[in-house]
Amino acid sequence: MTFVDLMEAVTTLPRLVEAIESGAETEVIISRNGEPAARLIPVEQPPYPQRIGVAVGRLVVPEDIDGADDEIAESLAGDARLRPAG
Repeated sequence: MTFVDLMEAVTTLPRLVEAIESGAETEVIISRNGEPAARLIPVEQPPYPQRIGVAVGRLVVPEDIDGADDEIAESLAGDARLRPAG
């Protein structure tokens, strides 16, 4: 944990944020007139990292995936707005 005066925090904020992001510091206490006033801590990460592309190469999309579009559209109350164009 690091303690810095408000004026020092103003002039060194990018360095302080980098220290937090890199894990070099777990928190920075910013003081005003010698009294703690604020705390700079890391943002909590989501419990799971972003998973886009996690199944790449594991799933096979059939060539005829769109083959039942008309049947599906008709089963949805025959609403013309839901029918595929074409």
